[in-house]
Amino acid sequence: MWRPMGSRGCAMDVLGSASCVVACLLGGLLLALSLLSPPLSGVRLPGIRRRRKKPVRVYMDGCFDMMHYGHCNALRQAQALGDQLVVGVVSDHEITANKGPPVIPLHERMLMVGAVKWVDEVIPDAPYAITEEFMNKLFTEYNIDYIIHGDDPCLLPDGTDAYALAKKAGRYKQIKRTEGVSSTDIVGRMLLCVRERSLGGSHNHASLQRQFSHGHSQKVNDVGFGTGTRISHFLPTSRRIVQFSNGKGPGPNARIVYIDGAFDLFHAGHVEVLRLARELGDFLLVGIHTDQTISATQGAHRPIMNLHERSLSVLACRYADEVIIGAPWEVSKDMITTFNISLVVHGTVAEYMDFSKEESNPYAVPMAMGIYKQLNSPLDITTSTIIKRIVSNHEAYQKRNEKKEASEKRYYETKTYVSGD
Repeated sequence: MWRPMGSRGCAMDVLGSASCVVACLLGGLLLALSLLSPPLSGVRLPGIRRRRKKPVRVYMDGCFDMMHYGHCNALRQAQALGDQLVVGVVSDHEITANKGPPVIPLHERMLMVGAVKWVDEVIPDAPYAITEEFMNKLFTEYNIDYIIHGDDPCLLPDGTDAYALAKKAGRYKQIKRTEGVSSTDIVGRMLLCVRERSLGGSHNHASLQRQFSHGHSQKVNDVGFGTGTRISHFLPTSRRIVQFSNGKGPGPNARIVYIDGAFDLFHAGHVEVLRLARELGDFLLVGIHTDQTISATQGAHRPIMNLHERSLSVLACRYADEVIIGAPWEVSKDMITTFNISLVVHGTVAEYMDFSKEESNPYAVPMAMGIYKQLNSPLDITTSTIIKRIVSNHEAYQKRNEKKEASEKRYYETKTYVSGD
């Protein structure tokens, strides 16, 4: 029996149509949101390609002669302004023409810079002044985004700014200079050592070493060794040590290698023996001897750099995982157990090599345990080697220092606060 459709049937048709419209609207909204929002990790939507972010490459150059923790801190700050740090090392010829003869030859300076853990790439024979041609080469061939330098002025012999072109191009960034040390200071300390030895005044030896360690100045005008030599005005802070530290300890099954020493005037010889030591294990622990220990074993004129300065230089090296600041002279059984040391090493080239002849051999315990190894040092360089370079060309370095001391004095007299690390 046929019956006409009632009001209920009409209502069902209306509801069905409304549901269809709502479903279409929701589908369209979800599609729009998926197109506007970034895709989820690991999910790639059809027709959408994710752009890879271009790394920011920054460039910093320098002579890096008598490289110290101030240079390393500058490189650390520069690297923080980008993703990749490219470093130009000025040639020997350019340094001689603009500042006087370098103490450290180019190949050693290249090793030093390349070993700094914040450096990604090194360019040899960089010009002292950035010419327009070299700047364009940096931008095009090396894909450099910014050129970095410290807040201290870098002037050419004619008085012009060495970074004027980079500033004009709007591709220049500035970092804060690390206070308390410069190559001029370090050369000045060595010249003071030469002065003390030439005078033969043994009563002055201890006081000189204390000046190196505790930051007192000494006027040396009376013997012609300059009037502005500044002795270790470094103010160590816990924050600086943290900035230089890796912040990671050894793994549970890591093979820990231990090497100790003065590491005074940290040089290419140190870098290369640390590299060899690091290759023998998973974690390299470096012991830095105290100022008093070094004076007792190497003489009252040592060390040139104090304990904290030497520790930062080693910490900046990519091969060192951790340092013991003020390590004991003797490597004891307790120390080996405490740090879980698997191997103790020492280079064949060092300032002090007579320990095996002494009754109190500092490596007697690891030798008896069969965990001592002597490494063939790749370079025949010691701290004394560096000092002899200064002494052999003493007059040239003295003139260079006097010129630099004048500019250093102007910098400190006009110095204002600069924010940064």
